[in-house]
Amino acid sequence: MTLERSLSAFERAKRVIPGGVNSPVRAFRAVGGSPIFIKSASGCTIVDLNERTYVDYVMSWGPLILGHAYPPVVKAIQAAAARGTSFGTPTELESELAELVCAMIPSIEKVRFVSSGTEATMSALRLARGFTKRDKVIKFAGCYHGHADAFLISAGSGALTNGVPDSPGVTAGTARDTIVVDYNDLAAVEAAFAANPEQIAAVIVEPYAANMGLVLPVPGFLQGLRDLTTRHGALLIFDEVVTAFRVSPGGAQERERVLPDLTTLGKIIGGGLPVGAFGGRADVMAALSPEGPVYQAGTLSGNPLAMAAGIATLRTLLRDQPYPQLDQVSQRLVEGLEQVFRSHEIPHTTARAGSLVGFFFTSGPVQDLKAAKTSDTQLYGRFFHAMLDRGFYFAPSQFEAAFLSTAHTATEVDRTLAAADDALTSLRSALRT
Repeated sequence: MTLERSLSAFERAKRVIPGGVNSPVRAFRAVGGSPIFIKSASGCTIVDLNERTYVDYVMSWGPLILGHAYPPVVKAIQAAAARGTSFGTPTELESELAELVCAMIPSIEKVRFVSSGTEATMSALRLARGFTKRDKVIKFAGCYHGHADAFLISAGSGALTNGVPDSPGVTAGTARDTIVVDYNDLAAVEAAFAANPEQIAAVIVEPYAANMGLVLPVPGFLQGLRDLTTRHGALLIFDEVVTAFRVSPGGAQERERVLPDLTTLGKIIGGGLPVGAFGGRADVMAALSPEGPVYQAGTLSGNPLAMAAGIATLRTLLRDQPYPQLDQVSQRLVEGLEQVFRSHEIPHTTARAGSLVGFFFTSGPVQDLKAAKTSDTQLYGRFFHAMLDRGFYFAPSQFEAAFLSTAHTATEVDRTLAAADDALTSLRSALRT
């Protein structure tokens, strides 16, 4: 495949940007090779610098549930930009989007807008600590909550040991306040509470873990977290940056009928623009400045362009209710991939929640990070490039989810499945020779 212009663009970027990218997964380190540089997109397709078109299953990592350059969203952004790109003062757009969020997400009574998912989770954690007057937090191995220090912690030698920093620059003091246990392991959470009485401020979890591939909760896991946090006076935080408005109008909490105390949001509420939010119970949110003592601020929070894009997106979702269509198309993709993998005798396991899709090249089941790591990442890398050669763009890492949009139809899915079958046939022939 000809990628000269992307290769040249990558060399240029590496001269002035660390690693040539502004977010590590874009560098293709997990799959090998060099990233493609995109010049434009429309619907479910992206176009690279060499004018090659790809069916996109990354969709900017989730926010583009209506597809790239969705006309009503573009129109809303253009109209907002013509009025001014930023004011540093309140606007009615903020209230309008906040009303939509509070109406759609079951647990949110009040919401604060920020500029990224990382900022949302960082702020929610500070609020939880300020509200409970406790320091420690429980998180789950494999769940990603952005790159704030408190979240870049991996498990120590045992399930309940204090965490150790996952990145240089994270202090040991920060790590001491973060307890890491396995996803889907309620017994470990209960043991953590027993070992740290009246010290744990919050449990934070991706209700559907979408950053170690897609790993779904076992029955009773989320309700168990709700019961344990209530019993021990801690807050339950759902990180729905990926899942909110994507797996249902009210997110994973609506599907699972489990209400957290705080919820973090991002992706879709900006319609593709940088935005995040956190919200929840009114009494907890009342502890936030300027109403309460827990400080949080942001010059670009509630940016009018992002607010306008979010309003256009959420109003479209409310009006059109595309979730049955999204569910049908994503199911067609997952079942088709399963059939293709079986026909080539490739060990695999899949997961799906609404328009959120994942697959691993391991026999499974995959219920936590340890199991996810048994996946054949070398095979995934070969499969990724074979699909890229055929015009289909999946995430450049085994440990990421795939996203569908209303622009994806059965036609694109069937083309994808035919390409996957051809790709695996080609890979098997290459291995024989």
